[in-house]
Amino acid sequence: MKDLFEKCENFNIVHELKEKGIYPYFKALESEQAPEVYIGGKKFIMFGSNNYLGLANDPRMKAAAAQAIEKYGTGVAGSRFLNGNTVLHEELERKLADFKQREAGLIYATGYQMNLGVVSALAGKGDTVIVDKLDHASILDGCKLSGADIKRFKHNDPADLDKVLSKVPQESGKLVIVDGVFSMEGDISPLPEIVKICKKHKARLIVDDAHATGVLGQNGRGTCEHFGLNHKDVDLIVGTCSKTFASVGGFAVGDEKIIHYVKHMSRSMIFSAALSPSCVASISKAIDIIKEEPQRREKLWENSRYLLERFKKMGCNTGHTNTPIIPILIGDNEKTFMLWRALFDAGIFTNPVVSPAVPPKRTLMRVVVTASHTKEHLDRALDIFENFYKKIVKKKTPHAV
Repeated sequence: MKDLFEKCENFNIVHELKEKGIYPYFKALESEQAPEVYIGGKKFIMFGSNNYLGLANDPRMKAAAAQAIEKYGTGVAGSRFLNGNTVLHEELERKLADFKQREAGLIYATGYQMNLGVVSALAGKGDTVIVDKLDHASILDGCKLSGADIKRFKHNDPADLDKVLSKVPQESGKLVIVDGVFSMEGDISPLPEIVKICKKHKARLIVDDAHATGVLGQNGRGTCEHFGLNHKDVDLIVGTCSKTFASVGGFAVGDEKIIHYVKHMSRSMIFSAALSPSCVASISKAIDIIKEEPQRREKLWENSRYLLERFKKMGCNTGHTNTPIIPILIGDNEKTFMLWRALFDAGIFTNPVVSPAVPPKRTLMRVVVTASHTKEHLDRALDIFENFYKKIVKKKTPHAV
C-alpha cells in the first residue's frame, strides 16, 4: 500500500543543493530590514527586500507599534467577526479607502489570506475567473478555492484576454484578476487596455496592487493612479501590507456594498485571528509617512533608474521591467545558483528564481532597490555584480570536440 509520507523521504533536492553549497533559501537574518543586514555575523547589502520605501526600520513605525501594544496588548485572541475587532482596525480601513480613493476598505491578517478570501467570496461554481499567466500564487489559489472555472491568458496580452473572454458562456459570471506590478518580472499590467476589454465583455476586474502601492502614481496610490483610472474602471483594488507598508497583512478596497459582502462571506477572514494591533498601527503610520514624504518615492525611482541603467550597460537582460524590481534574466538553473553563491560570498543578498517557479529558460536573479540605499551601496554592489556576472553568466562554454 502507498505510504502518504513516502514523498517526504524521497525529497532530496534541498540536501543536494546544500551539499553543493548553493542552497539560497531560508537565510536567517540577525538584524532589521535595512540597506545592509547581518547573516551569520556577516554584513550584506540587501538587494532582496520588498521594503521599497525603507519604512521597516523607521523609528516612527516602531513607536506606533509599541504604543499599540501598550494599549491593546500583543494580540486580539480571536477573529474580527467575533472578539478580535478594534477601533484601530476600522480606522485603518477608512484610511486605506481614503488613500486609494474608494468607498470602503477591508483588512486581513496576510496578503495571501486576502486573495484567498476575496476571490472565493466573489466567485463560485458556474462562474469563470480569468487570470494573467504570471499572476501571484495567492490569486491562483483563491481561484481554485472558489470552485469557479479558471481560464488563463498570455502575460500582459490584452488581445489574448479578449479572445479568452469571448469564449466564456454568457450565463457565467466573469471575474478578471491581474497584478498591477508583477513581482518577478517587474513589468506593469497594461491596465487601460484590460479595462476596455473587461467592459466590452461585462467582466468584473480586480487589480492586485501589492508591488504598486506606495510606488506607482503621483501620490503613490498605485496602478490606477499611474494610468489615470478611477473607481468606475476597476471594481476592486487589493494588496499586501508587507511591502511599502512595511508590516504584514492584506487589504481590499472598493464600493461599500462589495466590501460589505466580502466582509461577511470571506472564510479566510471570518475563521482567522485578526491582524495584531501593533501591525495595524504601523500600517496606519506608513500611510501617513507615504503621504507626507513624497521624497521617499522620488529617491526610490532615482535609485531604480540608476541601477537599471548600469545593469543594461553590463549587457544584462532585464526583460520589460519599468519598476524598482529588476530581473536579471539568466536562463539556466546552475548559472543562476552559481551567481547567487558568488554574490552571497561577496556580501550581496539577492533572490535567485529558478524552475519550476519560472520556465527553465526564464530563470533570473531578482534584484530590488529601495529608497534607503545610498549611491555608495549601489556602486559597491554593481562593481561586485559586474565582476561575477562576466565570469559566470557571460562566460562561453567551450564547444565539444
